[in-house]
Amino acid sequence: MSDVTPAEFWEARYTDSGGLWSGNANPTFVAAVSDLPPGTALDLGCGEGGDTIWLADRGWTATGIDISPTAVRRAAETARSAGIPDDRVRFVAADLATWESDDSYDLVAASFLHSPVDFPRTEVLRRAAELVAPGGHLLILSHADFPPWAGAGDRNAEEHGEAHHEHRFLTPAEEIEALALDPGRWDVLVAETRERDATGPDGTHAVLSDVVVLLHRN
Repeated sequence: MSDVTPAEFWEARYTDSGGLWSGNANPTFVAAVSDLPPGTALDLGCGEGGDTIWLADRGWTATGIDISPTAVRRAAETARSAGIPDDRVRFVAADLATWESDDSYDLVAASFLHSPVDFPRTEVLRRAAELVAPGGHLLILSHADFPPWAGAGDRNAEEHGEAHHEHRFLTPAEEIEALALDPGRWDVLVAETRERDATGPDGTHAVLSDVVVLLHRN
């Protein structure tokens, strides 16, 4: 693995592409939060803002954070084009490894917060849990396995020595165990693996498996 930083890696990923993602909210994310009452939301690793904008469009006051300034700029432009008011959604370029907040949120979501370069994921998720307001929810979505197109044709992955075969994704139970949360303060609402249809960057169709963990703070 190269010593490239996460900021360098992800900014290169976004600047090398005119649009890395579809712009739509992830269907697993939508299914997980659709029944929650709107409030304040924090979307960690928001990318180009699909999930954050979906929340804002449905009455949430949403903040999206991503390490790539290019991703954040695209997200903000998409929100403006969709007519989302500025007081309903905002995007921040920041490194989650060091970013801190004194605010609390009704929903804190971390979707597919994986990185082929060094990133303190467990530490970030534990700090994310501390930002959930009483009565709020923590949502963690993660891959159960690599999509078939992972690394395919990805110049950055090749240049930076991405060796994804060495990585093992956590099961729902392992995700919860890694958080080490106080069981007296948290209820597990969902801890399962769900399948969804997806289309890769090259148009390849596949059925992907997502780990879904939804926790409620008492």
